[in-house]
Amino acid sequence: MGRSANSFDALNDALQQPLSMVDSILIDLLEQYLQQVQPMLVALSVPFPGNLFASLRCGQYIKKHHPNIKVAMGGGFANTELRSLKDARVFDYYDFITLDDGEAPIENLFQHLQHKITASELKRTYLLQDGEVTYINNASCKDYKQAEVGTPDYSDFKLDDYLQAIEIMNPMHSLWSNGRWNKLTMAHGCYWGKCTFCDVSLDYIRLYEPVAAKTIVDRMEQLVTQTGNNGFHFVDEAAPPALMREVALEIIRRRLVVSWWTNIRFEKSFTRDLCLLLRTSGCIGVSGGLEVASDRLLALIQKGITVAQVAQVNRHFTEAGIMVHAYLMYGFPTQTAQETIDSLEMVRQMFQAGVLQSAFWHQFAMTTHSPVGLAPEKFGVHKAADVAIAFADNDVQHIDPSGADHDSFGYGLKKSLLNYMHGIGFDQPLHTWFDGLKVPKTTVTPTYIQDCLLNDAVPVFKPNAKVVFIGNMPTATIFTKSKKGNTWEMMELQFHTMREVVSVQLTKEEGEWLITQLPQWSIYVSEQLTTLQQVKESYEAFRLHDFELFWDKKPMSTLHRVGVLRL
Repeated sequence: MGRSANSFDALNDALQQPLSMVDSILIDLLEQYLQQVQPMLVALSVPFPGNLFASLRCGQYIKKHHPNIKVAMGGGFANTELRSLKDARVFDYYDFITLDDGEAPIENLFQHLQHKITASELKRTYLLQDGEVTYINNASCKDYKQAEVGTPDYSDFKLDDYLQAIEIMNPMHSLWSNGRWNKLTMAHGCYWGKCTFCDVSLDYIRLYEPVAAKTIVDRMEQLVTQTGNNGFHFVDEAAPPALMREVALEIIRRRLVVSWWTNIRFEKSFTRDLCLLLRTSGCIGVSGGLEVASDRLLALIQKGITVAQVAQVNRHFTEAGIMVHAYLMYGFPTQTAQETIDSLEMVRQMFQAGVLQSAFWHQFAMTTHSPVGLAPEKFGVHKAADVAIAFADNDVQHIDPSGADHDSFGYGLKKSLLNYMHGIGFDQPLHTWFDGLKVPKTTVTPTYIQDCLLNDAVPVFKPNAKVVFIGNMPTATIFTKSKKGNTWEMMELQFHTMREVVSVQLTKEEGEWLITQLPQWSIYVSEQLTTLQQVKESYEAFRLHDFELFWDKKPMSTLHRVGVLRL
């Protein structure tokens, strides 16, 4: 009932029915807390449509049995779906509904209930005035900066009572359902903010504001101390690669032992060395939007990535030991049956190549706050007949005259994906997944992804790239090497890691230079990172020559295994 609830009628009718067994359990628990806390205000966070009915039941009970207590609702559902609310019946269950970031609206609401400010000074708040739904936004009241909101306080949460609800079919779903994770954000909003299916016009996407790496890790340390839990889920729309790097460096500097995962864009910035750094800091998984694995549609979505780029980035994560989950989409405007099957073939090849471990197909839904929803004609589709909307306004029914019958593909896409995630069915023809539905043959070459993985970019000298050392200092041994009557001194450096001993042989001069450099590159010695240009200048000052040849030859190119990273 909460999904696409343009009208409040069905919800309102259901709320007049007797309590279900689950409703009764909910209300009993609510009453216990009301007696214990004796609150002035109960604020209900409703992130998804599936939480809506329960929040209405709570509001209904409070307003009937505790009329002196005020009830407010906020969260993702309100932020996306109740921005044009008109139905006054909603306020039979809530007194206030706030939108977007909650700190300032809740603070103003609390002051209003204490009679310190008038209703006209509320911020981004709906209420009922003279029987009419009224929206008040005191623009003079500023929102808090992300550095000012502080560390979440879980001191009253029953952290030991969280269930281990493991959904074993999907590795990423298992990760986020297995117990609980401390929730933090690296940045508010999205640094990309261009995807045409996304709510880029709303504040939670539009207003990008990163948090300083030191502040983030300070918060992590506080939460570990408070909760005893060292697992973190950064709930960013898309965590910025540069900030992820700084957070990882800070975690390693402080020798903080944590596990963490987050949502990303499959940027080419995620190089082999950056992924190794993230893994060392405790990153165990990333999720990102591959969406429709078609370069034409990725360009239409304005995703800013290509399928080949995603494959290469996924390999970097996978080889570093970081699980990769891809959000997949079908049914984007003008998507053809051919593109759907070709997208499935791309996904099949990624799983077979071992660069993707988890994924999930979502059918495209046009939302009213996205570029597609705001101007559907630009994407070759048009809205279906308008309906009167007095309650939730988010999903937009649309007609795609040039696209495929998208509904018919859902079962086959999900069935094939389930098999691929378990490492089976790779040799099965694609059409057999669709139970008699006539689908075109794929036009993707059988080795497309494998070819992408073989086409590594040629290393480019980037003077501003940072060189860091996060490993242990090696032991050095000088020995003499001879060939055709000539002898010269060599140096063998042995690096001991937790997994292996890595030996590197260099000329004595090169070895002596490297030993002097490693402490300077160490992140434990200085927070000021060394640039590749500075490394080159040091190398040449040591009367050594042809730095690029030395840096890219085999002995040096293996040192990423021991913690010498170029970022």
